Amino acid sequence: MNVVKVAMADLNISESPDSLRTTGLGSCVGVAIYDPLKKIAGLAHVMLPEAKGSPETPAKYANTAIPLLIRKMLDRGAATNRLVAKLAGGAQMFSFAGANDLMRIGPRNVEAVKLSLRAYKIPVLIEDTGGNCGRTIEFFATDGSLIIRTAKNGLKTI
Repeated sequence: MNVVKVAMADLNISESPDSLRTTGLGSCVGVAIYDPLKKIAGLAHVMLPEAKGSPETPAKYANTAIPLLIRKMLDRGAATNRLVAKLAGGAQMFSFAGANDLMRIGPRNVEAVKLSLRAYKIPVLIEDTGGNCGRTIEFFATDGSLIIRTAKNGLKTI
């Protein structure tokens, strides 16, 4: 089994028995998409809600990362009607007195990811989002399980 690392503002796919891992999810969102029949997994490390135009790093933004990740999974043999998603991250790492909506990056990232997934009719099965802690996640192509590691709460599998 190989562990494919996904960097910040990046995405990748893998097939069983491999897994995908990303670290440093604070306000960023880990978007794990899975085709259970083909056992194809995709993971994006989304940093910001929306790109204006065509960004140089499409995996950085929810509105460009999700379509790109889906396209890569379809190229590998996945089918859109079988895809399901799990989410982790989207924390509000810092609080600011009198903060406006622009400072709510974590919650805005989660909202933007859900909006993009809804456009493809991909259901979010479960999520571990919000709070104020960083997360490391590993997504397994064998069964679609997502292991979440935090300093405060240890390990959990969703």
